[in-house]
Amino acid sequence: MKTIRIAIERNEDGFWGYAENEEAIVGGGETVQECKQDVLDCIETLRELDSSNRPSFLNSEYELIYKFDVASLLSYYKGIFTNSALERITGINQKQIQHYATGHRTPKAEQRMKIENALHNLGKELLAVEL
Repeated sequence: MKTIRIAIERNEDGFWGYAENEEAIVGGGETVQECKQDVLDCIETLRELDSSNRPSFLNSEYELIYKFDVASLLSYYKGIFTNSALERITGINQKQIQHYATGHRTPKAEQRMKIENALHNLGKELLAVEL
């Protein structure tokens, strides 16, 4: 199965998405949800092209993986994760997280991995919960 990596970035008008490893897949919107939907709409439009113009990935199974820059991710989830909650799970100071969220600072690779690993570990923990 082919994996298509969709990068989602925040800009002055909202969010912009594009495929890193396929051509012609783009989308945008005021929210991440609108951006993702626009990407899906773009793919549906590509499906309507005749077979000589249709991208080859549409001829087999594929999955979309969304890749965020840190500022976009923190902006997207700001109603779910507080800076203090992120500090608890990442070990990164709240003020530093705020700098990353506003785009005033860009985290180095080590800090990005701390955030990513903490979120993945939280996801695994949540998947194991039964009620």
